Amino acid sequence: MQQDELSLVRQAQELNPEAFTKLYETYFDKIYRYISLRIGNQMEAEDMTQQVFLNALESINSFKWRGVPFSAWLFRIAHNQVVDHLRKKSKFQFVPLDTPSADRDDDCSSAEKVELKINLEQLHSAMGGLTEAQREVISLRFTSELSIAEVAKIMGKNEGAVKALQHSAIRALRRIMVPG
Repeated sequence: MQQDELSLVRQAQELNPEAFTKLYETYFDKIYRYISLRIGNQMEAEDMTQQVFLNALESINSFKWRGVPFSAWLFRIAHNQVVDHLRKKSKFQFVPLDTPSADRDDDCSSAEKVELKINLEQLHSAMGGLTEAQREVISLRFTSELSIAEVAKIMGKNEGAVKALQHSAIRALRRIMVPG
């Protein structure tokens, strides 16, 4: 863990709002992308991401430095939120193409927006064909942009296992999305 981050966590544990705000700003996008890909609904992902940070704020004093970065602790909270959410849902729901979205770029044409939405829906659907561990690796590596080492710490696996899961997940996605 970087010294600056450790200092921020300690300050947040002392109820310094500026410190927690900096942690929030640092990790919000990564946590959001991870949740969004896992559940496939942008509005619910925004709400769940906010809940992750509320939970983190409420339990910040339980974070202890044990060789695992603060981000791993946050992703564990996010993972638990996703698991709870998926338990409550009997099947995945997709956001309709005409639903407004906060992260759509106004510079994109309508056709580009539709194509992007279709690609995301296809990816989300294809991820249903992966194991839970494979989905977790893909979400952490590519939507949250974490390193192999970071993913290994979050998942409690060694780096070789994470690389193997990533490789098998990519091969499976390729088979599902590009048949033939």
